[in-house]
Amino acid sequence: MKKLLSILLLLSWGLQMQSQAQSQDQSKLPRVIILATGGTIAGAGASADRAGYTAGKIPIDDLIGTIPSVKKIANISGEQIASVGSQDMTIEIWKKLAMRANEIFAKNEADAIVVTHGTDTQEETAYFLDLVVPSDKPVVLTGSMRPATAISADGPKNLYDAITVAINPETKGRGVLVSFNEGIFDGREVMKMSTTKTNAFDSPNTGAIGQAYDGRVEYYSSAVREVNPPKPIVLTADTKLPRVDIVYMYADAPADQIDFLISKKVDGIVIAGVGNGNFNKAYLEAVKRAVKAGIVVCRASRAPSGRVVLYDEINDDELGTIVSDDLTPQKARILLMLALTRTKDRKQLQEIFFTY
Repeated sequence: MKKLLSILLLLSWGLQMQSQAQSQDQSKLPRVIILATGGTIAGAGASADRAGYTAGKIPIDDLIGTIPSVKKIANISGEQIASVGSQDMTIEIWKKLAMRANEIFAKNEADAIVVTHGTDTQEETAYFLDLVVPSDKPVVLTGSMRPATAISADGPKNLYDAITVAINPETKGRGVLVSFNEGIFDGREVMKMSTTKTNAFDSPNTGAIGQAYDGRVEYYSSAVREVNPPKPIVLTADTKLPRVDIVYMYADAPADQIDFLISKKVDGIVIAGVGNGNFNKAYLEAVKRAVKAGIVVCRASRAPSGRVVLYDEINDDELGTIVSDDLTPQKARILLMLALTRTKDRKQLQEIFFTY
């Protein structure tokens, strides 16, 4: 009996020592907080072989549980910021995300942040956070094209890759990134390119800046604007973002939408123009009316790549417009909203678009 008791005591002591060793090892791992917002990655469907699903149904702790091996490389915790499909993403959720991310870094609660997010507006959230989270610590967004209940769900792999990207020493100082389908993309440049395919993201102007595979991270290039980052745009809980809307240009488009926005007294309008940010005569006259009403009008393009340049077919000085440079209309809207919290001077606004 005494021998049995001694063996049990030795086993108990061994388990305690093993637990302490594991705790010590865990404390040495990089700390990652996952901020969850919902999306397809947290989606649940009625059947594994059907496309239909409801986004944002699965809590973040359950998502972390799908990749238990990640605990060997990082000390992971999760917070549920929102539970929405990203088509329902709002400015208020953006602000909540940004404020929490800045708080985490200011209080040294984590070494990196991963954001799980729906794919529909992931590129917009990535750029917004890139502008308002000034820390050089990594912030990496990811999501999935297939819900968690689907055959060959891509969420667990994307989440694992995003964590490996976030904890990689080479990620520090690169701004906000998107990790998806083994590609690593700059948050300013990334764009959703497919409605359904798992390789949904790309950066039409620059391509991927790196790759995540087999637990490894390789970088090929750096975004110039992240190497020499401009002064961050300060966001507080009281910041009220001006209203900026997007108007899409197409053949023989009437100017009704622009005139409606003038009547609503919006702060800014982004024109998703054709080609080099061009628009027809009806839009031209309506833009003049908008500028006269004190609305800032930015010329962007519906084309997925290239840039909109000053003084091409349209004389921006004469018309009173600014150009988006190489930002898509949806990202030009984000920058214009934030820039208008600083200034309404057209020349200063244009410089901001050439800088950020």
